[in-house]
Amino acid sequence: MNIDVDIPFAVPVMEHFYTLQGEGMFAGKAAYFIRLAGCDVGCVWCDVKESWIATKEQHVLYSDLVRAIKEHPANLVVVTGGEPCMYDLVPLTKALQENHLKTNLETSGAYPITGHWDWICVSPKKFKAPLSQSLLMANELKVIVYHKSDLNWAEGFVDKVGKSCQLLLQPEWSKRSEMEPLIIDFIKAHPEWRLSIQTHKYLGIP
Repeated sequence: MNIDVDIPFAVPVMEHFYTLQGEGMFAGKAAYFIRLAGCDVGCVWCDVKESWIATKEQHVLYSDLVRAIKEHPANLVVVTGGEPCMYDLVPLTKALQENHLKTNLETSGAYPITGHWDWICVSPKKFKAPLSQSLLMANELKVIVYHKSDLNWAEGFVDKVGKSCQLLLQPEWSKRSEMEPLIIDFIKAHPEWRLSIQTHKYLGIP
């Protein structure tokens, strides 16, 4: 993996776009997405494997990102990846919040969380374990369910997050017909959890 993190005032970006948040606690909200390039978590079912590689050529200035965001009326910005916490995100969140933008983070929790966030979604992966401190910082825990065994695995995180953390189970897209009935039954038995659906995929939007 070729990642150059030494360029000041810039961050490696695979893509950035305006859409609706499709999943989690902010589903249905208009949001500007910044998908950072680079990831070593290696989820076998990842639907954006092209985000795993980062190059110097992908660096985008914070000022250019803010300018692009300001062309749209919503003030919610979602920083995702890849794995965004491979980078120091303090300068990026500073640039966003100085421009009165709300900052949401989506991370596996495998790296220390840096930056100033209005909301943190940690989606732990078996391929690279989340850090204890990342779990404690989570406002939202979103577990992707690929196998039936992932439901019991998810339960193991309940005591590792804060008491106010929202607990979500989300079927992996390719296994949704198999996993959704299992998740529904699990949530009925464990009502502290709620269901997250990838509505953007049903809608055919980014």
